[in-house]
Amino acid sequence: MSIAGKHVVVTGGGSGVGADMARLFADAGAQVTIMGRTEAALNAQGLPWQVCDVTDATAVVAAFEAARAAHGPVSVVIANAGAADSKPFARMSARDFEAMLSVNVTGVFNVWQAALADMKAAGWGRMIAVASTAGLKGYPYVAGYVAAKHGVVGLTRALSLELAKTGITVNALCPGFIDTPMLDRSVANIVAKTGKSAEEAVTVLTAGNPQKRLIQTDEVAGAALWLCSDAARSVNGHTLSLSGGET
Repeated sequence: MSIAGKHVVVTGGGSGVGADMARLFADAGAQVTIMGRTEAALNAQGLPWQVCDVTDATAVVAAFEAARAAHGPVSVVIANAGAADSKPFARMSARDFEAMLSVNVTGVFNVWQAALADMKAAGWGRMIAVASTAGLKGYPYVAGYVAAKHGVVGLTRALSLELAKTGITVNALCPGFIDTPMLDRSVANIVAKTGKSAEEAVTVLTAGNPQKRLIQTDEVAGAALWLCSDAARSVNGHTLSLSGGET
């Protein structure tokens, strides 16, 4: 089944992985709506957009209603919006922890719920979350982020079974460290706290990847497009690790 003509919503679509996903789906003929918090970043992509904070359920519903009115029912939703904060566990506040859960887990819940009725009515749909290898293993100093991404994986596995007979598949992409502006902030944080160079910081981050490299945004975008193809129709509840073989 071709993605051409189908309405695809990508959150966090103003930069990085989300922007690359949106362009790839648009090039494949999909009608794409990107969502994010910053109007200028969204507008720069040259695609239809809606300003939306995924942590605000009311705002999510309104954004989906506007997107649906403009471009029709939603066939694919890619919950890509997320954030990462690094801090030793002993120094984390409850607010720090809740912030990680809110954007990384509740945000996925909100956008998936907003799209579900359209997919059920059509008898076909694709729900994809951009999780992380942090949803499959632990990393130090990012306990909130790791907990949140494990939550995304759990939500994916549970919902995939609930919807298995509906024509809707639910999957999570689990990349390692991706070469994006969010990673640049992580590198800057390492440099500031350790005195390492930027190159040395990247070496630290890629140490767990057997290929010793950062994941590129086109790899994540391509995997998402494949999950929407007919060839992936039996892939459901899967956590696809894009990590060079990291375990």
